[in-house]
Amino acid sequence: MLLTSAVDRPVVTPRIWQVGALCRAIAQALEARFNPVAVRGEVSGFSKAASGHCYFSLKDGDGQIRCAMFRRAAGLLDFTPRDGDAIEVLGRLDVYGPRGDLQLIVESLTRAGKGALFEQFLRLKARLEAEGLFDPARKRPLPALPRGIGLVTSPGAAALHDVVTCLTRRVPHIPVVLAPAAVQGSQAPGDLVRALNGLYALAAAGTIDVILLVRGGGSIEDLWAFNDELLAWTIAVSPVPVVSGVGHETDFSIADFVADLRAPTPTAAAELAATARNEWLSGLAQAATRLRSVAARRLDNASQRIDVAGSRLGRPSARIGAQTMRLERATYRLRHAAATRLQAAQAALPGRQAALAAALDVRLRRAREGLERHSLRLDLLDPKLVLQRGYALLTDLDGTAISQTSQTWTGQALRATLADGEVDLTVEPHRLI
Repeated sequence: MLLTSAVDRPVVTPRIWQVGALCRAIAQALEARFNPVAVRGEVSGFSKAASGHCYFSLKDGDGQIRCAMFRRAAGLLDFTPRDGDAIEVLGRLDVYGPRGDLQLIVESLTRAGKGALFEQFLRLKARLEAEGLFDPARKRPLPALPRGIGLVTSPGAAALHDVVTCLTRRVPHIPVVLAPAAVQGSQAPGDLVRALNGLYALAAAGTIDVILLVRGGGSIEDLWAFNDELLAWTIAVSPVPVVSGVGHETDFSIADFVADLRAPTPTAAAELAATARNEWLSGLAQAATRLRSVAARRLDNASQRIDVAGSRLGRPSARIGAQTMRLERATYRLRHAAATRLQAAQAALPGRQAALAAALDVRLRRAREGLERHSLRLDLLDPKLVLQRGYALLTDLDGTAISQTSQTWTGQALRATLADGEVDLTVEPHRLI
């Protein structure tokens, strides 16, 4: 993201990292730039944990670096380093995330007496790396289904037996072409180059699609043939991918860095060269099963749709004839019913008018009689008729009716309503009658 300063200059805002993500990014950068790395120095603070892992620092007059040698690599040591020992190690730089410490993961460790070979190794490695032979961009993926596999190793080496056994078990259908070569000694680099060039001719003809360059483990002197510069350039111009399986997992050579893929052992190189036949057959069987299932479902669905469509369609002429007959019958019934209803209504009309008039007369007469009866009852309930017979309506001045002596007291003002008017009264002392 760019911001603009007061003088209109773009200011780059640095990315905000999570701590763990930054540690991982640094570790990846170290991996791409330096690894594997060989270092010479003096042992300091050597200790071996109960787990079998070894920890120490490697230092010289200008600096020091923490080292960790895990149990697998430590188990290959033929001596126990002591503080002050001069040693040479081969390993990889890493960042220990929980503490953010730079550390060297040691894969192999030797006394400094072999330093001359290490110096040659490092100088050649640095020069070839600068010339681009180790560039990851030039690495090629291995073919999934190679037509043939080229194999460069010694005919008497145990690596040959391991590779052939593995390939026979995994891909017995793929032909393997052996290009024999010495893998140790002064003549070995030339033999390896000639063997590779022989296989390149077969690769150009389409006979093989991948080459395995293998030998078993040994000391740095034993593996030195695979640190030859001419061999490195020969591997780099291979027309097909090359898998290097030289030594044990902790051994590194120039051939490993130039090859398209490094395998930790010869057997591992064979396993990486081609996917096992059983895996392909299993995948094909599963695909065939899925295909049959899908095809069966689609056929069933199509058959059902055909059946439904056939049942709905039938014979077009027969369906049209049936529909025509149904329409004609419905039209006849409609016309007949309409005519019958009309005739019945016309025939019943005069009688219905007379009956309606008679019914109205009866209801009118009964209504008049009921009105007269209700009027007579209403007259009989008129209070004025009662007052005309000599009765009076006695109330207090608020209009409340007085019906009992308990409602009056001496001196109370009352009002009596007679047939022709009202009379005001005053209550005198009660007398018992």
